[in-house]
Amino acid sequence: MNPLTHPTLVYLRTALAVRVERVRSREQRSVGASAVEWAIITGLLAVIAIAIGLVIQQRIEAAANAIDTGF
Repeated sequence: MNPLTHPTLVYLRTALAVRVERVRSREQRSVGASAVEWAIITGLLAVIAIAIGLVIQQRIEAAANAIDTGF
């Protein structure tokens, strides 16, 4: 008789396989949710960076226009 086909070992392998599959399916779901969260965060940071860039540009232009060049 093959010791690897013992009913207890077959049961333990099956139970372990089921648990591993559950963990993998949870990880895949959390990775998808995590990707969506990161996309939203990245989008918000991009909008904030653009807004800050526009404010800086306006202030630089206003300061440059205020310089008296004598013409």
